[in-house]
Amino acid sequence: MAASPSTARAINDRSALRLLQDEGPLTATQLKTLTGLSRPTVADLVERLQGSGLVHVVGEAGAERRGPNAKLYGIVADRAHLAALDVRTRSVSVTVADLLGTTLAEATAPVGDDGTGSAVEKAVALLERTVAEAGADRLHSVAVGAPGLIDPATGELRDSSGLPAWHRRLVGVLQERLPAHVLVENETNLAAVAELREGAARDRDDFVLLWLGQGVGAAVVLDGRLRRGASGGAGEIGFLPVPGTSGLPSATGCDGGFHELACAAAVASLAAAHGLDPADALTSGHGPFLDALARRLAVGAAAVVSVLDPGCVVLAGETGHQGGPGLAARVEADLAALSPLRTEVRATALGDAAVLRGALLRARDAVQEELFP
Repeated sequence: MAASPSTARAINDRSALRLLQDEGPLTATQLKTLTGLSRPTVADLVERLQGSGLVHVVGEAGAERRGPNAKLYGIVADRAHLAALDVRTRSVSVTVADLLGTTLAEATAPVGDDGTGSAVEKAVALLERTVAEAGADRLHSVAVGAPGLIDPATGELRDSSGLPAWHRRLVGVLQERLPAHVLVENETNLAAVAELREGAARDRDDFVLLWLGQGVGAAVVLDGRLRRGASGGAGEIGFLPVPGTSGLPSATGCDGGFHELACAAAVASLAAAHGLDPADALTSGHGPFLDALARRLAVGAAAVVSVLDPGCVVLAGETGHQGGPGLAARVEADLAALSPLRTEVRATALGDAAVLRGALLRARDAVQEELFP
């Protein structure tokens, strides 16, 4: 059944807005070429989008040829502002951006163990100062990246004995204090979204991101979509039972799981056992240490690969970032010896910025769902 005229207009407008956001300012002729629409249809949609305040003239193109210059149309960047928070155990990082994703202000501050209320206030105050510094008077959406499980039914961060209580309280306070939509997502999932759209997995529809930091987790992307699982726990690889650990993990703790081999504390202990300073062991180029670490990581990766066959694994988090392509190449070689499924292993392309970038993308998607017709 053919789409109604109003539905067709909405589809065309959304397509044009996506192109203007992804490709930058475009002329009407360029929009016609990229969308395949007729010239009159493009002229109508440009007029509609200008009238809605979403698009404006940002300049001219074609100064090198004779005749009148073509107008360049672009997104009205300050129509809405976005904020992203990367919430760690003892710190918070904030980025504020416009509708095009351009960073307007950013900040990072420690958040100590001086009580839930104080920690929440520090985090909220940091966001409010950064928003004020950016001049973001149209704050529409705030996306929070945090460790822990997100309930797929409610979108809330679940209780976890391994995380500070202020993490869960923070989202509620932000919702109370800010005139904006507040969203929360698992940090590993956000890193995967960023690597998929702007980083190491841009050419992949299927991949698994291994988050290797203070905690250990994974994000699963299949057919270009993030997969969260029935309870929001897809990728809880820290609980994976593996050989070489102290025992078996339990429902309340991942001691004895892959976490015991691959978390930051385990990596530091392995470095010390090789006579290295844990602070720079990953960048030291010390072959025996990197080989030993790669063997550990390959064990966990092999379990994921044998079930999902993603074709690509991205190493992220502190260990993945610092280990870089050298560690990734070692893990790939060890994985090839453990699994018949051909799998490429890549290092993160976004490093420490992956979670914040993913949170900004999530906030921008939320804005687009409301503002783009």
